[in-house]
Amino acid sequence: MPAKSSRGPWLWPLGMALVGIVLLLNNFLLVGDFNVVALWPLLLVVVGAWILLRGDLTPGEGGRTFGITRGSVESATLEVSSGEIDVQIQSLQREGRLIAGQYAAFSRPGLRVNGTHTHLMLHRGATPWLSFADWEMALAADLPWQVLLSTHLGRVNMDASGLILQEAIVATGLGDIRFICPPESFSVLFLCSALGNIHLITPVGYRTQIAASGSRLFGVHADPNRYETVAPGVFVSRDADETLPLVEVTISGTFGDAYLT
Repeated sequence: MPAKSSRGPWLWPLGMALVGIVLLLNNFLLVGDFNVVALWPLLLVVVGAWILLRGDLTPGEGGRTFGITRGSVESATLEVSSGEIDVQIQSLQREGRLIAGQYAAFSRPGLRVNGTHTHLMLHRGATPWLSFADWEMALAADLPWQVLLSTHLGRVNMDASGLILQEAIVATGLGDIRFICPPESFSVLFLCSALGNIHLITPVGYRTQIAASGSRLFGVHADPNRYETVAPGVFVSRDADETLPLVEVTISGTFGDAYLT
């Protein structure tokens, strides 16, 4: 089923028509001494506009919507290796669904079930290399999730404020990470970016402890109105609800900055 917005393949024909008109005029000597070869950058304009409008370079390979029912599942693992594709994750409001959203062509989540636990897998290798549609996923909010997510160029935007996390490991190469902390986690959450920035947000009232480490070229900037520094590189959220469980997060990087808000 096509994703939410589907545009017809009008850009390629338009670009080809424009180039054909110029070539025709040149053949009939109607464009003077104009160098037709100089038009080749127009192809880059067409390709760039196509990707911006459709999210993919190849016609018909845009994003697809999907949904998987929960059934008897009581816990789940989401494993994502997106390469250069951006990933967005949030909580799912609709009951009875395990996961729903949009995936790039041919990368519908693989599914393995073991008793009441399910393992969902999305890998860039299953997607045409010219396909760049974002992966957007909403996860069931009433069961614990293990999230294993990696990219090398893609950005990660994960809103876990409505999720229960068993574990989360989010790693990027050049891409940025934007992560909103969950109200509950059963183990330490790990966020790591080699060359990107990390934006970590703690909703008001959530109990969060953040340990930051990295090279001398990785800076940490904590909002003093939101966090108290309890030790070098260790920050605790202010105005926390003491009845909530403590969520521990470890962030690290080589180049770039971490922003705690």
